[in-house]
Amino acid sequence: MALFHQFNSKAKTLINTGFGSSASNTGGRFINKDGSVNAAKKGIGILDRISWYHTLLDMSSWQFLSVLLLFYISINFVFAILYFGIGIEHLNGIDTTDNEWVQFGQAYFFSAQTFTTVGYGHVSPIGFYTSALSSAEALIGLLSFAIATGLFFGRFSKPAIYLKFSHNAIIAPFNNGKALMFRLAPYKNTNYIDAEVNVTLGMRMEENGVMVNKFFILDLEYQKINSLALAWTLVHPITSESPLDGFLAADFESISGEIIVIIKTFDDMFSTTVATRTSYTFEEIIYGAKFKPMYTKSEDNQSTVLDMGLLNTFYPIAVD
Repeated sequence: MALFHQFNSKAKTLINTGFGSSASNTGGRFINKDGSVNAAKKGIGILDRISWYHTLLDMSSWQFLSVLLLFYISINFVFAILYFGIGIEHLNGIDTTDNEWVQFGQAYFFSAQTFTTVGYGHVSPIGFYTSALSSAEALIGLLSFAIATGLFFGRFSKPAIYLKFSHNAIIAPFNNGKALMFRLAPYKNTNYIDAEVNVTLGMRMEENGVMVNKFFILDLEYQKINSLALAWTLVHPITSESPLDGFLAADFESISGEIIVIIKTFDDMFSTTVATRTSYTFEEIIYGAKFKPMYTKSEDNQSTVLDMGLLNTFYPIAVD
């Protein structure tokens, strides 16, 4: 991939991005589309490099419920094996004349009843070892449900930002010139105020014979708005002071660059500031396009309708 050897000396550079300056030591994009940092850790055990609490809070709902279901099935299976190993005759209420699979199934359901402290009473433990095991299982069950309840509460109460970004950024006509644009919109019934965005351009280029990462501030037409209720199109005018000054369609296809976007806003429901981020590689920038409007007035002219399906819709347009 071709690299940019010169840049606009008027552009404002950044040195405190946290992504490092050595291009030979970094690979791929800096920020993934979902906002996560594109970095993998090694040299430390998996149990030490992963926060399971954060992982369980951040995973999707179906993944979280699947983990709980798998844990519930697995732990009862383990206890059923232990009961079966001690001896099925120590579980009063199980018919020892049944085949082993039926006996194991009844031991499994006894484990489930003990784990959940339901205790229907059809089967009961006999002897010290079986009683001790069922007591330990009841304690583990209580602790497990306490942890699961805390995780459920944490997932519901965790402040989150519900914004969607357009998949592509575009280069569009703007004020007798052109501008880099992308847009975002809230997609849930949230109320965001004091929204503020910081946009940074990162490029790999050659400087004094060495490949380096260079970062530049992209000034916006509006960096902050009072209320984020509808779609917000972020506009970086490409002026003589912009690091993108002089870029043509071929440059975006051949140069390795990335637009890093960080947004924070105040959520009055949580009474706290929430934030998210994303990025656009040069491959995801459409040169010569214009976004289609996302919102219009309702049929009764009493409200505004925001169509999230139009977030990433645009049409081609000539750009000088």
